[in-house]
Amino acid sequence: SCSTVLKTLHFITSPLSDEEGNFSLAYIITIHKELEMFVKLLRAIYMPQNIYCIHIDEKSPRDYKTAVQNIVNCFENIFISSKTEHVVYAGFSRLQADINCMRDLVNSKVQWNYVINLCGQDYPIKTNKEIIQYMKSKWNGKNITPGIVQPLHMKHRTQVSYREYVHSGVPYVFPEKTRKAKPPHNLTIYFGSAYYILTKEFVEFTLTDARAKDLLEWSRDTYSPDEHYWVTLNRLPG
Repeated sequence: SCSTVLKTLHFITSPLSDEEGNFSLAYIITIHKELEMFVKLLRAIYMPQNIYCIHIDEKSPRDYKTAVQNIVNCFENIFISSKTEHVVYAGFSRLQADINCMRDLVNSKVQWNYVINLCGQDYPIKTNKEIIQYMKSKWNGKNITPGIVQPLHMKHRTQVSYREYVHSGVPYVFPEKTRKAKPPHNLTIYFGSAYYILTKEFVEFTLTDARAKDLLEWSRDTYSPDEHYWVTLNRLPG
C-alpha cells in the first residue's frame, strides 16, 4: 500500500526549507532493471516540490514495469513518460527517451527551474538543498552541459550512418557504409556528456527551435547522439 511505501521507506513529505520549497527541480530517470536500486535513488532525491519523469525501457519485463507503476501511483509529482522507447545503448533511442520526458515536463503544472537527467544506477552525493545552492551560486540561468569541439578520434560518430540492430535478442548500434551529410545550419559539432542540468528555457528552446529540430533529425543515425546534441545546442550564440 502507498502508506506503507511512504512510511517504511521514509520518503520526505514536505519541503525541508523555504529555499527548497520555492525552487523546484525536474528529474528525468531512465531505467530498465534493478528495482531496488531505483527505489533507493528515488528516495534519495525525492522532494514533494520537485517533479519526476520516469522512462521505463520498453524491453523491460512486464512485472518490472508493473512494480514501478505501483510505486509511481503513490505520488502526485512522479509519472511514467507518456511515450516510451526500446532503448539501445549508444543509439538514438536513448536521446529520444529524454526528449519524450522533456515534452511531458514542459506541459506539467509544476513550475520547475532546472531539469537533471539520471539513469537507474546513479546516486546523489549532495542533498537537494546543496544542489540548489550550487545552481544558484555558480550556474544561475545557465546550463551544465560541458564539452569540447568534437575530437578527431570521435569524428566517425557523426561522419557515417549508424543503425540500431537486434542480434540474438541483444540490441546494438553498428556503422553502415553510408557517409552522412554535413550538420544542418553549418553547425559546429561539440562533444561532451550525455548527462546535464538544463534550464527550463533551454529545454523549451530545444523542443521548438528549427535548428534544434533539424539537428535532432540529422542525429538519428549518429553514434551516441546524446553526447553531442545538448552541448552543441548550448554553444549556439545567444
